[in-house]
Amino acid sequence: MRLRLLIATAIVATAALSLTACGTTEAPSGGSSSSSAAITLKDASGTEITLDGPATKVVGTEWNVVESLVSLGVDPVGVSDVKGYNLWDSAVPLTNTPKDIGTRGEPSLDTIAALAPDLIVATTDLTPASVAQLRKIAPVLQVTSADGADQIGQMFTNLDLIAQATGTEDTAKDLKTEFDAKIASGKAALADAGLAGAKFAFADGYFDANQVTIRPYTKTSLVGAVTTELGLSDAWTIEGDAAYGMGSTDVEALTKLGDVQFLYIANDGDGGDVFVDHLATNPIWKSLAFVKAGTVHRIDDGIWMFGGPGSMMAYVDSVVAELTAK
Repeated sequence: MRLRLLIATAIVATAALSLTACGTTEAPSGGSSSSSAAITLKDASGTEITLDGPATKVVGTEWNVVESLVSLGVDPVGVSDVKGYNLWDSAVPLTNTPKDIGTRGEPSLDTIAALAPDLIVATTDLTPASVAQLRKIAPVLQVTSADGADQIGQMFTNLDLIAQATGTEDTAKDLKTEFDAKIASGKAALADAGLAGAKFAFADGYFDANQVTIRPYTKTSLVGAVTTELGLSDAWTIEGDAAYGMGSTDVEALTKLGDVQFLYIANDGDGGDVFVDHLATNPIWKSLAFVKAGTVHRIDDGIWMFGGPGSMMAYVDSVVAELTAK
């Protein structure tokens, strides 16, 4: 399955909605709650949901929320496209064997109902009709899929909301602290290597109809935001979509980037690498300043570029290792 098919919803995602937590009926002591007191939350759709207590039997319909659950120490009982998750998000591996509930765009209602979950976590990319059907099975907590205005902030807003629903607030705080430390250490390592302020561009690509299409992860993408936090300067001038910050261009447009650190992800499910397999002999590609300079870097496979802090910390490690390699 090609990467563009796996995340096609990113291109058509609607404008992000803000998440607001209404709190609980009883303030937890110490941050994480093991109390059985009811929890009332308002999700990204503006819907108020009430849980009898911290959710433990949780279904995740999108990989970023599954990653958040796993990072928070909650093993989901149901996951959309388990095989795909294991391939694309191996940076935050599943620690149990959840039931496969179908595709991310069309989860199986019958399969989910059979699991008798006490919470279903979805994103605003799921159609309203699907969400309405899921609400007949169990409370549905929707989180905003992505927000080009503040990707990192939205990532942690989503994590915090899921943590409140599962009583894992302390773990969420620890993840934020760990993420901040990872950014600080990565930024320092790049500065020590003389790369502070260096220009970068991140992309993936695919080959179809005998043509290579390049997909820039622009300044408003999650990857773009995280890399900028590392002290690098995003060279893309192309605008991405409002939610995910994804764009589309061709090989010739890469000539406008100049001398950059070109970062890309190539895991296409079959081990292919469009930049090597289809561009190595392309005269335009060979003429690019960053290709001639040898500053083309393939980022590790299995890092979900639309994921949570776990994926983004793995991404930081990969970027720092690539750019500081001797």
